[in-house]
Amino acid sequence: MAHIPENLRYAKSHEWARLEGETVVVGISDYAQKSLGDVVYVELPEIGESYEAGTPFGVVESVKATSDIYAPVGGTVLEVNEELGGDPSVVNQDPYGAGWIARFQVSDAAEYQALLDPVAYTAHVQEEEAKGGH
Repeated sequence: MAHIPENLRYAKSHEWARLEGETVVVGISDYAQKSLGDVVYVELPEIGESYEAGTPFGVVESVKATSDIYAPVGGTVLEVNEELGGDPSVVNQDPYGAGWIARFQVSDAAEYQALLDPVAYTAHVQEEEAKGGH
């Protein structure tokens, strides 16, 4: 079973979000990185770009697949994890810590509250695993 921290919220597309003041840090879940396999490249968004919740803001490429990364909340990109350019495998090693992807200024706090809590996300992952993955 994938590791699902209690202090985060999740999108059905397997991104996690951590509220820090009025900003949200975003990455991909442990389930997502395990499904993708070894991450070889992360396309980061541009700082200052705005995205609506549910729209792609970046791409993760692995040895097996290329997958869009979707904004779990709408907002403007304040910061990106430049470390991933030199070592994208950090997404595999520490998806909830050093492998974060971007920090957003949130446009609507209600969108964060609407994301899946850990219990609901665990159930979602179990359903996907029962269906045989993505």
